[in-house]
Amino acid sequence: MWKSIPDGGPERLVALADGVFAIAITLLVLDLSVPRDLNSEQYHEALLELLPDLGAYALSVAVLGGFWRDHRRIFRAVGQVDGQLIVVSLLGLGVAALLPFPTRLLSDYGYEPVSPAIYGAAVAALGACHLVLGVLLGRRPWLRAPGAPELGTGLHLLDPAATVVVFLLTVPLAALVGSAAMWWWLVLIPVKVWIGRRVR
Repeated sequence: MWKSIPDGGPERLVALADGVFAIAITLLVLDLSVPRDLNSEQYHEALLELLPDLGAYALSVAVLGGFWRDHRRIFRAVGQVDGQLIVVSLLGLGVAALLPFPTRLLSDYGYEPVSPAIYGAAVAALGACHLVLGVLLGRRPWLRAPGAPELGTGLHLLDPAATVVVFLLTVPLAALVGSAAMWWWLVLIPVKVWIGRRVR
């Protein structure tokens, strides 16, 4: 890894992240539509066919919203950025912008084992970027803002690490149990609640 040289404040990087997450969430909704000129029966059938799309949309909004919140929490502690922090952030934003694609796979081909595997790998990659950001800030106190909370230690890293592990395990689980591997993601709810309580 190259040398850490502070390169200004994080404001522009935070603004870019806000824009990327907003656009990614907006792209998710563009695939939600019902054809025009349907009779009553076709209309109700189209609404039923839209349910998997709505489920995938809700899941991805929750995932992207959670990562956006975590990104802002991380960068509240940042006073200066360096090259590595910028590169890792851009990698994470690239994955966030890509998430509408695996979301589409999940809604259209959720019954195919490879769809939840691709989705899980994408979310795990985004979580890994946040994990690396936390580690970098923990090892580089000169980048932290004055009076900022400690980052890159124990429980602060446990949250993104849990996300990475749970979603990454989807890949082998999907090969074993198919699309039912998506139910595994529910494990994160009690895990994150427990971690949140411990951090507080």
